[in-house]
Amino acid sequence: MVVLNKIYTRTGDAGTTALGDGSRAAKHSARVASYGNVDELNSTLGLARLHATAETDEALARIQNDLFDVGADLCRPDMEKDADAEYPPLRVTSAQVDRLEVEIDAMTKVLEPLRSFILPGGTDLAAHLHLCRTVCRRAERGATELAQIETVNPVAIKYLNRLSDWFFVAGRMANNGGKDDVLWVPGANR
Repeated sequence: MVVLNKIYTRTGDAGTTALGDGSRAAKHSARVASYGNVDELNSTLGLARLHATAETDEALARIQNDLFDVGADLCRPDMEKDADAEYPPLRVTSAQVDRLEVEIDAMTKVLEPLRSFILPGGTDLAAHLHLCRTVCRRAERGATELAQIETVNPVAIKYLNRLSDWFFVAGRMANNGGKDDVLWVPGANR
């Protein structure tokens, strides 16, 4: 369990931060940027929850907790050393991805098929979920960029990929089951 007795430590004043294994990295490193994007996503999700119904809020709360798991996973380099770690590192699991897929499938069953691309918007909740989707895509891009230069749990990347799909479908659900989606009209303003 984490215990924070003091918020500022001054250890990052020179531009480095501690990673999950105790090593230090530049605050602008790809790894720190990667889990920073996930942290930003979690904050946008907190805003979306202000507009959610009880059922949706419960799902969003689960996802917020999962995003802390993703951040904890991304801040821990060198998966090869997991077995030797003093404490078992927290890694995202396939079960978390599977849960998102089950929820996406359940929501999709009640939605009409898309006949056009949709614009981000509609209800307050839908607009916020679309913002979450785009921030999630950025987090995924950052994680895949990191994976090109360092070891990353591939399930964490898969989770982010599936989560952006979840936000898209949930955004449609928040627009009266897709009936109030804002449709793109190609070339409408030429």
